[in-house]
Amino acid sequence: MVTVSTETIALTSEPDVVAVRRRVREISAKLGFSLVDQTKVVTAASELARNTLIHGGGGTMHLETLNGPRVGLKLIFEDNGPGIPNIELALRDGYTTGTGLGLSICKGIIEAHSGRIWAENLTDGLAFNFTLPLLWAGARPPQLPVDSETE
Repeated sequence: MVTVSTETIALTSEPDVVAVRRRVREISAKLGFSLVDQTKVVTAASELARNTLIHGGGGTMHLETLNGPRVGLKLIFEDNGPGIPNIELALRDGYTTGTGLGLSICKGIIEAHSGRIWAENLTDGLAFNFTLPLLWAGARPPQLPVDSETE
């Protein structure tokens, strides 16, 4: 996969979560995700942004637009919080700390769309990542123009 564009949004307050939702919706619409899929992607991004803010004490979201062999998105949420002691448990269906939808909802949304979700405890925090390809009813999506600076 080739990264066509990258941007970062700081997550330091609730308005930043709204900014993440807005930007993820804009980019997923631009890429051609259906309205239903846009809503699902925004839901997953919103949950991870809130977790970054609430449990991680703030951090960043990096949004990458991907191209070739499939068009899609990659989102990386990083924080400097305590991490997650048991990532596998946190991603298990039905598990939640009671303050949000739960990471299992994110996992279900991403995997239902042939995406991949994973987390890594870092020395100082946590990185939650997901990639989501654009699926077009069996047809190959159009290729995006590649920015010469990202090749």
